[in-house]
Amino acid sequence: MGVLRSLTLMVGLAVATAASAHVSVQPATGAAGAYQVLRFGLGHGCDGKATTALRIEIPAGTSVARPQPKPGWLLTVERGDGEAVTAIVWRGDLPADHFDEFLILAKLPPGEGPLAFPAIQTCGEAQNRWTETAPPGAARPKYPAPNVILTPAPAAAGPHH
Repeated sequence: MGVLRSLTLMVGLAVATAASAHVSVQPATGAAGAYQVLRFGLGHGCDGKATTALRIEIPAGTSVARPQPKPGWLLTVERGDGEAVTAIVWRGDLPADHFDEFLILAKLPPGEGPLAFPAIQTCGEAQNRWTETAPPGAARPKYPAPNVILTPAPAAAGPHH
């Protein structure tokens, strides 16, 4: 299963890079109110420069956001009022012609529809700000934020035995 996920991510990143490279997120959908591992894929650097940081902003209502550490990368968890996680930042070095993924375990908020995770990719002094959103049906933004489409929570399966 892990090989299939990695292969799917690589294909997705290759297509995204060819069409309009950006920070992507998998899976593309998640059940409202459920725990979900989100895989943020980074397909390349900035104009030939190595990526030195990736910041993922955590949307309001996401009650849990736990990052997976990456060997060789410094991890920072930013918190707001009430100790809610507002952003997760990895700092390290990813050559421009390499790809990688950054994982966050999140408890998705209730509700349905798109949930944006604005991302800022830093390459030395340069930045790619993947932070734009658009209403459903509108033209795709030039610098789209990674989105997860929240779907209705599945019906309860009944008591555990």
